[in-house]
Amino acid sequence: MEAALLGLCNWSTLGVCAALKLPQISAVLAARNARGLSLPSLLLELAGFLVFLRYQCYYGYPPLTYLEYPILIAQDVILLFCIFHFNGNVKQAMPYVAALASSWFVLALQKWIIDLAMNFCTFISAASKFTQLQCLWKTRDSGAVSALTWSLSAYTCAILTRFVIMLALNIWVTVTVLRYRKTAMKAE
Repeated sequence: MEAALLGLCNWSTLGVCAALKLPQISAVLAARNARGLSLPSLLLELAGFLVFLRYQCYYGYPPLTYLEYPILIAQDVILLFCIFHFNGNVKQAMPYVAALASSWFVLALQKWIIDLAMNFCTFISAASKFTQLQCLWKTRDSGAVSALTWSLSAYTCAILTRFVIMLALNIWVTVTVLRYRKTAMKAE
């Protein structure tokens, strides 16, 4: 039963990720501007996705464990071009795209580089969210930012929350077992 539920969650997450940025792209195209979107946030998100994808490929994980990342990266690159298009110069996106593309190869030059980058992945993702929040707080204008995209993103994280909760509970049980094991040894 749990395996079936986990499989459903995986496919559900993959399906949501396949369309995750489409509402945002549509909102930007409909508004004909990128007001409210943070370029640094998008670049950090792209970097985090790229590091995670490269790590999974580098260590030979099965494609189903990372299949959503190439889709998310493609959608973010489209969004990046939309931002630059509506800000007046698509050519300004090219250095960012070149840096992201070259980082694919740099990350795999040495094992320690990809491992170190992966250790920073959660920080990079969190920084992306805080940067977007900072942009919204500073401008007090959500402009073309899609609430649906952020809601879908929250949904994909909510599925993973189960694993965080189980991790915390498993650690709690482990600590409790070790605590009572020491107490039992002292009693003997």
